[in-house]
Amino acid sequence: MSAPPLPEAFGNYALGDFVEVVSPADVSWWPQTVGWLWLGAALLAWLGYRLWRLLVHWYRNRYRREAIARLRALPATAAPPGLVADINRLLKLTALAAFPRGEVASLSGEEWVAFLNRQCPQQPFSPAQCRLLALGPYTGAGLDAAGASTLVDASVEWVRRHENAADV
Repeated sequence: MSAPPLPEAFGNYALGDFVEVVSPADVSWWPQTVGWLWLGAALLAWLGYRLWRLLVHWYRNRYRREAIARLRALPATAAPPGLVADINRLLKLTALAAFPRGEVASLSGEEWVAFLNRQCPQQPFSPAQCRLLALGPYTGAGLDAAGASTLVDASVEWVRRHENAADV
């Protein structure tokens, strides 16, 4: 069975001449002017440069991370007899990585400790620690656990805080 035919005027008579409103096209998020493209390119270049500088800084300071890890690995609680010599050796290796060999390699004793203290804005080593670092490796001076811990902490502080030409 089929549906009856619809009359000519069907539905609401008041809406007979009504035309539907058409929505406008979506607004594009893409920048409309060249200035925004230039600004975006400049911002992207600046971010790339900052990332590059951060990576270069991280790469240049890998010797610091390794020296701190080696200093922290030293047995400071028992304070073995060669601890001062080991700390001195690690400080010398760190200084050789950071400064020119001709400036560091020949230093020993009081000159060595003075060099270490000159490289930091605040001297990390106390006068007693300076004497210990200058003479300890040659005399075989021993340390108690507290003295060993403070010496290792001062050495770690020197590794973190020393300034060289690559830091600038």
